[in-house]
Amino acid sequence: MGDIMTCKINADTSDGLKLISDTSGAVDIQSNGTTKVTIDANGNVNTVGQVSTTDNGTIVTRQNAKPLIINGAMQIAQRGTVTGITSPGTYGGPDRTRADIRGGFTVQLAQSTDVPSGYGFSNSAKLDVTTADATPDANGLLLLVYSFEGQDVQLLKYGTSSAETVTIAFWIKSNKTGTFQVNLRMVEAYHIGQLVTISSANTWEKKVITFAGNTSNAMANDNSNELRIQFFFDAGSDSEGGGVPSSWAAVNEAKSYNGSIDLGDNTANEVLITGLQFEVGEYSSDTIPEFQHESFSDSLQRCQRYYEKSYNATTDPGTATTVGLRHGSGVAGQTGSGEIAMGIYFLTPKRTTPTITFYDSAGNSGKCSRADLGTAEHTNQTASAVHTGENSFVLSSGSGSAASAVHCHFEAAAEL
Repeated sequence: MGDIMTCKINADTSDGLKLISDTSGAVDIQSNGTTKVTIDANGNVNTVGQVSTTDNGTIVTRQNAKPLIINGAMQIAQRGTVTGITSPGTYGGPDRTRADIRGGFTVQLAQSTDVPSGYGFSNSAKLDVTTADATPDANGLLLLVYSFEGQDVQLLKYGTSSAETVTIAFWIKSNKTGTFQVNLRMVEAYHIGQLVTISSANTWEKKVITFAGNTSNAMANDNSNELRIQFFFDAGSDSEGGGVPSSWAAVNEAKSYNGSIDLGDNTANEVLITGLQFEVGEYSSDTIPEFQHESFSDSLQRCQRYYEKSYNATTDPGTATTVGLRHGSGVAGQTGSGEIAMGIYFLTPKRTTPTITFYDSAGNSGKCSRADLGTAEHTNQTASAVHTGENSFVLSSGSGSAASAVHCHFEAAAEL
């Protein structure tokens, strides 16, 4: 058979055009003998090069096939609800979004099912104020943060004359109205910000804001925390009163929060966010591309680069359970009180060497369980992580109750 130079397929029937896969379930589209597009059996589309789609009547060319924001739909919440948050860098509720809290405030982070209707969302991130302070300490902070690895945002071309404008879109709801401040911040060196208004209490509102590219300062091309989105809802005097940084400039902490919402002044206050997206290019509320929904499994795998647990998806770490317990044995037929060790491989390689937290089957933190065939399990046993890397670690129970096996649950955190 000769080469087919041109092929046109017309679909004049009401069923439209159909492409039928082979037994593998995948459909490949090739150009010049090379596969350019693959649609797998689950409907996932993998492409080579840029992806252009039609959204809201506008042709959108994305340089990224997957969303730059991981878990923007807030559907993955491995840690569950985290209460009593009083310090910066605390994760809870939906993965990849953290709370930076300080100076008299206490908050709770949780996953909520309160969402804007009709947009395909099932979950949101909910921040509840549980200890209020109408006059916070000078160093007070109350904000949500999303962070990027530098190697994931090189397409922004920061530090060059071609630096890209970006658009951030999200849905937000609060019992309070007023302004809060959204900042883009490069490590601890440069920032740019905008005030955003919540107009109606207890109502979902979609916000779309743009930020110019930084033509003067580049980001490291590695796995470090190079860029973050800050949602500032309250602050003490050290972080407010200096105005809003309307263009890229060296960080001035007094320009971090200049809003009026002051969310931390009452324990009745809360804020919910979902549908967080980060698009390369300048868009308005009329032209912003539709949110890129991911499957639960794809989103979970991307989140596990930063955090993984041995428990089932809906089981909070520290729960007393044997479901999902990791198990390792010593020498067969030998029982002793000496060291028993086992290697554990992560489901997804980590961003960097993670911090490991152990739990025994009773939920005791920092401990493991030791057991012997036909005997009761001994909880509250010593546990430590050794030889920890991005792909695996070893649980060592150096000594304890006489046993021939060791059990544990664990958390592995490699957050930004």
